[in-house]
Amino acid sequence: MTRLRFASWNVNSLKVRLPQVLDWLERSGTDALVMQETKLTDDAFPVEAFSEAGFDAAFTGQKTYNGVALVTRRKSFLKPESVELALPGWADDQKRFVSALLHPAAGGESVRFCGAYFPNGQVPGGSKYLYKLDWIAVLERHLRELFSENSRLILGGDFNIAPADADVWNPAEWTDKILCSAPERAALKRLLGLGLSDSFRLFAQPAASFSWWDYRRSGFEKNHGLRIDLLLVSDALRGQVQEASIDTRPRGNAQPSDHAPVQIVLEV
Repeated sequence: MTRLRFASWNVNSLKVRLPQVLDWLERSGTDALVMQETKLTDDAFPVEAFSEAGFDAAFTGQKTYNGVALVTRRKSFLKPESVELALPGWADDQKRFVSALLHPAAGGESVRFCGAYFPNGQVPGGSKYLYKLDWIAVLERHLRELFSENSRLILGGDFNIAPADADVWNPAEWTDKILCSAPERAALKRLLGLGLSDSFRLFAQPAASFSWWDYRRSGFEKNHGLRIDLLLVSDALRGQVQEASIDTRPRGNAQPSDHAPVQIVLEV
């Protein structure tokens, strides 16, 4: 069996934080990473920098907003196959989804690794909120299709949904607000109902464990955060997850992302 580390990180501008990402990949020993908010057009994506660090990259982006990428360590995986750079059947210019079929270099069964940047939604009931719920419904439909091809699936990303009150620093303050509203959480539960588990909750975890903190009002220093970055694993992989964690160290960098990377170790 081989132990492989999968991770997700909203980098909030890869142009600004490329050195931090490369350093973290090396220090953490991550084998596959999905990123959100790369905020780069495809011609500006740093393919060469990742290649020199030993990674293959699949990406789709746009200027200023959104953008997702998936990078895989060549020592750990063969070149990704069946790469997807959009949600099928969703006519939209926003770059929010990437996935690929990954084959461990040491042998063993393949894993479909998906990365998603869920819409924020802005305000419950508004047009962007309805867009968010529609987008999740399309994602749910596509995941059903992917499951029919390969039951070994991981969905990582910035979900822009805190699954439960335990994932919120002040639940009373966030009640019915964006990221914590009942319809958003219900949409997430429908995704879990496909046969997915929130990997972080497969293990005992410290209280007040968060992955995002507002830049304002000393959110990180006070640990006033939310856990909105998730790695969901399919039932076929659940028993192979050895650990799940949030690495808060990069949030203490100079000019950090407002998100911390989340990670799992999988025995495949």
